Amino acid sequence: MKLSKKGEYALRSLINLGIAAEVGRSLVQVSELADNEQLPVKFLEQIMQALKDAGLIVSVRGKFGGYRLAKSPRQIPIGQVVRLIDGPLAPIGCVSQSAYTPCTCPDETHCGLRMLMLDVRNAIANILDRYTLADVVEVTLRKLRRDHVPLPFSAEADSAASPASRVPARLARRLNNKRTLPVQLTEADGVLHQLLGDYTI
Repeated sequence: MKLSKKGEYALRSLINLGIAAEVGRSLVQVSELADNEQLPVKFLEQIMQALKDAGLIVSVRGKFGGYRLAKSPRQIPIGQVVRLIDGPLAPIGCVSQSAYTPCTCPDETHCGLRMLMLDVRNAIANILDRYTLADVVEVTLRKLRRDHVPLPFSAEADSAASPASRVPARLARRLNNKRTLPVQLTEADGVLHQLLGDYTI
């Protein structure tokens, strides 16, 4: 399973809507979401429509309108969002629970590859279905506060980021693409570790 750009943007937008709710913002405009995460607005609008159609967010029209979560972040499993946007979690069709397709091997029951991919599918599903949007929002807020970063969509963030100091999204994406070395992550950077301490898979 590889999370698509559409899936990534959907999750990042939902996390931001969860953060906005935590800091007391009732509505967030799509342009704010796009600007905060440096995402293309038109593409994000399509994603927001899919999330709205699935009942995960609601929109309010008008000059001061925007988006908000349709239900508690505790009721939105991450796996549900990934399946909605990117389809089944299974790396091959013959181990999918929601979109099974027979494989080409002659003996599916005794296929070693199928057994291995079933373990992969189960590991992915167990993690994505165990954690909710609320868990990810909680960890994100904890790390932002720990590092003394202004919380997105808060009054503090609005005053800290003057329009002159902001980098346009297109330029920021171009600068990020020029990075030559990837950011090195450790187990301590994951949601599991943040919520459960020394937990490893």
